[in-house]
Amino acid sequence: MKKVFLAVIFIVFTAGSGFAQGFQGSWNGTLNAGGAKLRIVFHVEEKSGAYTATMDSPDQGAKGIPVTAVEVNSNTINLKIDHLAMAYAGTLTGNTLAGTFTQGGFSTSLNMERGAAPEAKRPQDPQPPYPYYSENITFENKAAGITLAATLTFPKEGRHFPAVALISGSGPQNRNEEVVQFNHRPFLVLSDYLTRHGVAVLRYEDRGVAESGGNYKTATLDDFASDALAAVDYLRTRPEMNPGKIGLVGHSEGGTIAFLLAGAHPEIAYIVSLAGMSVNGDSLLRTQRRLLSLAQGIPDEAITLNEQLIEKTTAMIGHYPAEFVAAHIDSLTERFWVAEKPLIERWKRVFPDTLSDEALRKKIKTGLVQLSSTELRSLLQCDPSKALTKIQCPVFALNGEKDLQVPADMNLNHIEAQVKSALKVKKYPGLNHLFQHAGTGAIEEYAVIEETISPEVLEDIAAWIVQTTK
Repeated sequence: MKKVFLAVIFIVFTAGSGFAQGFQGSWNGTLNAGGAKLRIVFHVEEKSGAYTATMDSPDQGAKGIPVTAVEVNSNTINLKIDHLAMAYAGTLTGNTLAGTFTQGGFSTSLNMERGAAPEAKRPQDPQPPYPYYSENITFENKAAGITLAATLTFPKEGRHFPAVALISGSGPQNRNEEVVQFNHRPFLVLSDYLTRHGVAVLRYEDRGVAESGGNYKTATLDDFASDALAAVDYLRTRPEMNPGKIGLVGHSEGGTIAFLLAGAHPEIAYIVSLAGMSVNGDSLLRTQRRLLSLAQGIPDEAITLNEQLIEKTTAMIGHYPAEFVAAHIDSLTERFWVAEKPLIERWKRVFPDTLSDEALRKKIKTGLVQLSSTELRSLLQCDPSKALTKIQCPVFALNGEKDLQVPADMNLNHIEAQVKSALKVKKYPGLNHLFQHAGTGAIEEYAVIEETISPEVLEDIAAWIVQTTK
C-alpha cells in the first residue's frame, strides 16, 4: 500500500537574494529525520549577477522545487522557507558545506558535498537477454469494456506451466509496480524470479496507466478485482498454461483483492498475499497512520490532532463525489477552515512554529482531495472477513515484521482465524512493507535500501507455488 493517506509535508525552499562565488552548482547531503534518512540536493545557478536555486528530495519523489529566501555572508549561506518554519544554514569549506537543518522545534546537522546525489543501486533488477520468453500483450476486461496492457513471461522449455497474475498495491501502478520516487520495481524482480523457476507470470498496468484503458480515478476495489479476474481469464486462453493451475499474487491492496476474488471464485487455484489487508480498511488505516507518524518522531498530541482533522474532513465530504470535491476544492477548504476554527486554533497553539496558516490550509486541501478519492473510500469500507471464510484454495500469506503499513501480527492473526482452507502464514523478521531488510520500516527508508525484495521471500514464494501446483 505504497500511497500513504497521511499528509506528508515536503521540504520546500524558495528563491531570492544573491550570494558570493563558490556556491554555484549542485550540493547533496543526507538528512537524518526521526530515524529515517532523506537525501537532499540543492541546485544553484547564477545569471547576470542574480542567483536562483532549486531543491530535490529524491527519496520523496520531489524534484525542481524553486528556492527563495537565500542569504549569503562571506562563506556562509542561509536558505529559509518561512511558511513551513524550515531553514538550512551552511558554511563553505572547499567542496563541502557544514551546516544545520531546522524545522519548527527539530534541528539536526546536515553536511553537503558538491555534486548531484549518487544514483540508487538496484542490483536485483534483471537485465536482458532473459532465459525465458517475454511478450508484451493486451487483454480485455469485457465486463468493463477496457483493454489492459501487460507483459507475459514463461519458460522456454516445457508446457502446461502453472501461472500467476500479479495484482499491484494502491495508487496507479505500472506493470512493474514501480515505486518511482524510490526507484524500485518489485514486480519486475518477482516475475523474473518466478519465471526462472518454472512459473509463468502476467503483470499488467492498472486501468488508466500508460497503455491501459479505463479511468483509475473513478475505480473502486471491485473494479480492480474485475481487472485481475480478466487477467486470469486471459491466462486460461494461452495454450502454454495449465488452466487448472492459475493463481494470483497480490501485494498490499492487491493481496486484499486476491482474498476477495478467491472467496468468490473457487476456480482460482491458489493465492499469495504479500501484506494483503485482512481487517476492516478504516481500522487498518488508522493504525497505519499512527505507526508511520511514530516512526517519523511525531508526538502523540500531533497524531491525535491529525486524526481529528481527518475525522472532520471525512464527515464534511462524505456525501460528495470526488469530482465535486476537486471542482470546489478552494471553497470547501475555506468552509472547513471556518467550521473547524477551534480545532485549527488548537493546532496552532500547540505547534506555533510548525505550520503557518497558508501551510495548514494546504494540508487541509490535500486531505480533502485524498479522502474523497474513489479508491480510498472503497478501501475504507472494505472488510475482507467474509471473503476469507469462503476461500477454498491454498493460501500463502506473508508479512514483514517491520511493516508499518499493514502490521504483521494484526493482519496474520486475523487471516489464521478466518481462512479454513490449506494455509501457510509466515512473518519475516526485519522486513518492511516492500519485504526489504529495513532498520525501522519507515517509508523514508525505501529509497536508500538497495534490496528490492528479500531473496528469502522470493525463494519461499516460488517454492510454495511449485509445491502447491505439483
